[in-house]
Amino acid sequence: MGKFVCNDKKLSLFDNIMAFANHIAARRLESGLSQVELAGRAGISRAAVSAIETGTVVPSVRVALALAREFDCAVEELFGDGGGEGTAFRWAVEPRAGCPGFWEVPEGSGTVRYPVEAPWMNPFPPDVCLTRGVETRCAPAVPTLVLACCDPAARFFAAEYGRASGVRMLVLQRNGREALRLLKEGAIHLGGIHVATDQDPEANRRLVHETLGKGWGLLRVVDWTSGIVLPGDSGRRTVSSAVRSARQWALREKGAAARECLDGLLCDRKPRGRVVRGHREVADAVRAGWADAGITLELCAFEAGLGFLPLRTEGFDVVFSERMLGDPRMKALVKMLQSRARRRSEGMITGYSTTNSGALVWS
Repeated sequence: MGKFVCNDKKLSLFDNIMAFANHIAARRLESGLSQVELAGRAGISRAAVSAIETGTVVPSVRVALALAREFDCAVEELFGDGGGEGTAFRWAVEPRAGCPGFWEVPEGSGTVRYPVEAPWMNPFPPDVCLTRGVETRCAPAVPTLVLACCDPAARFFAAEYGRASGVRMLVLQRNGREALRLLKEGAIHLGGIHVATDQDPEANRRLVHETLGKGWGLLRVVDWTSGIVLPGDSGRRTVSSAVRSARQWALREKGAAARECLDGLLCDRKPRGRVVRGHREVADAVRAGWADAGITLELCAFEAGLGFLPLRTEGFDVVFSERMLGDPRMKALVKMLQSRARRRSEGMITGYSTTNSGALVWS
């Protein structure tokens, strides 16, 4: 936490409380509470909880006592023992209840915390583990690049980048529009989108310009095949027959490119089904039998042993701020994507092509 400065030489515990390490977020997550729930119990707003956790607001005596009562501990336990300076940090995204830990990314004079999620996309253990409200350092904070995307092969991509650069890449599972929102908020370094197709190759750049404006780069990672996944024994051989026969769909959330693709196929008809988050989850739903079909990538259909009807080729770009171009981490990524070795690697994945890998355009 950033040190709280006061001109009064006689500082009480509550006057200099933010000079100590703040354990409120750790206690809250271990207790399975959201910020809204903790705010209701302590009689303050959710925004106040967030501001206190990140160190931007100093709690009053009343609020500090209320928080300590909720966690059945002393105020000193929540705000450290005063033995030294705290470390300035902020949460990049709101942690979910029950979060087992978080990663820390050095940024400037402080750190940015990312709650551990999507273990199938990240081979890295937490930097800090949370056990019964206590933070335990497991690994040091290291240079990191953070990507939000829905690429089911992102773990492979991150590992390839790590070997080439020596920099850790963390992946948050988000659809394209969610990734652009996090970019706009400054929460991540890279956001992945894939609305560009052979029929509309400028769609990615247009979406970035409409959402973020000018000054953003789009770096092509891969082109992949998207289509309809369905049971292998369905007997459907055409897109039209698959669309007509599907009663229950594995739906992606609003804002996902796959959902927009399905809405376009159905025209004015409203799809029936359950919402899942992620390309692999669509294939899993069809394999489990509670969905007749869904829109996903050829890779996911192949991994699940399901039938697949191709619809279109989509260009997957990572979006980054122009300010990142001089960053050594970004330079390493551009170099990797434009290398010959890159074209020989991920291009071997089913449904993926690296022919255009490394192409860079600006919004």
